[in-house]
Amino acid sequence: MLTSRFEFDAIGTSWEIETPAPLREDIREHILDIVERFDSVYSRFRKDSIVMRISEAKGVGSFTFPSQAVTMFDLYDRLHAATDGAVDPLVGRDLELLGYDREYSLAPRPREEGLLRPSWHRDVIRDGSQLTTRRPLMIDLGAVGKGYLVDIVADVLEKAGLGDFIVDGSGDMRHRGSSALDVGLEHPLDPEMVIGVANLNNRSLCASAPNRRRWGDTLHHVLDGRTGQPTMDVIATWAVAADTAAADGLATALFFGSASRLMAAFDFSYVRMFADGRVEASGNFEGELFT
Repeated sequence: MLTSRFEFDAIGTSWEIETPAPLREDIREHILDIVERFDSVYSRFRKDSIVMRISEAKGVGSFTFPSQAVTMFDLYDRLHAATDGAVDPLVGRDLELLGYDREYSLAPRPREEGLLRPSWHRDVIRDGSQLTTRRPLMIDLGAVGKGYLVDIVADVLEKAGLGDFIVDGSGDMRHRGSSALDVGLEHPLDPEMVIGVANLNNRSLCASAPNRRRWGDTLHHVLDGRTGQPTMDVIATWAVAADTAAADGLATALFFGSASRLMAAFDFSYVRMFADGRVEASGNFEGELFT
């Protein structure tokens, strides 16, 4: 039974780690150090991050990320291809223009005229963890970054000998243990309701819904990389996969296009809810839907 909870804030949101007994102080400090270093590299809200250096580069620039970035960049390559460019880490500038900027102004600004929208496969040359760019680009790793950080934290726990735990990065969740976990699927239009329950057993579950980061009637943080505009057809997604980075990225990818195409490229299960109220689930989803 998981009776102890370690709570902290990281990368702009709340986290919880549940374990059978309180975590040792050295493990807690190690986890907090890891999340701080992760944020210092990948955040588009910090002036000292590599991401911000890329956004300020005037001409050709070469930037070396930690080796861990290869996992995220490889995943973005696959998601970008499977969604015809809809999932793209270069939507950072679009988010800023829509008002989701470093100051959280939530005030949309006019778009630059005549500039070709950036694209991950065209505007970035990648060699492992090294990126070469030809112009300023604002990278936003929100589609996979939090999930990957959950995996890193879970790896710390496993190396410390813990076999039973839940790491919950505010909706991005990894479960390890002998007993399955029932997780409610929150209704995107009513947080007091659930549309079903997922049975999570030594896997990761990620949820995504625009209602958590919405400003104005049509503005939210889930953008189509091909247009730079918020998506409207799907209003909530849940993806279950072996690792949290993949589940996180797939929860975003499910807002765009064909789920069958994603399932041909990735091993996962899913539920998604459309704006018209329809709910769709994969045949391999383990759980129960109430609608």
